[in-house]
Amino acid sequence: MRIKNSLLLLTLLFLCFALSGSLFSPEIPKSITDSFNKGDSKELARHFNNNIELVVLDNEDVYSKSQAELILRKFFSVHKPVGFKLLHQGGPELSRYAIGNLKTEKENFRVYFLLKGNDDALLIHLLRIERTEDN
Repeated sequence: MRIKNSLLLLTLLFLCFALSGSLFSPEIPKSITDSFNKGDSKELARHFNNNIELVVLDNEDVYSKSQAELILRKFFSVHKPVGFKLLHQGGPELSRYAIGNLKTEKENFRVYFLLKGNDDALLIHLLRIERTEDN
């Protein structure tokens, strides 16, 4: 009986430990999702790392923060957002990822981004905007 209780307790502790990483992981900052909703490249760029791997339609490279902001400004001027919905987010505390749908006046896009950081802030290191198949 004692071994059975010990195993049960050990299993519960393991589950609590395994789940605690996902339960206490920080959420994606609301200002990032708001930036996609508004098409605000300047506000979005505030969350960029100094260099960012950016894939926007045919543009794919590692850009400086200011170059990436210009590419996104051009993208948002052509594809005016009408809504952004965060579909999924996850990952460990200091390396988060997110997937969302961006609806624009012309067509829809799938957005993927990866944030890495330290205790001070999470910064976007990778941002990918791709056309969805339902366009």
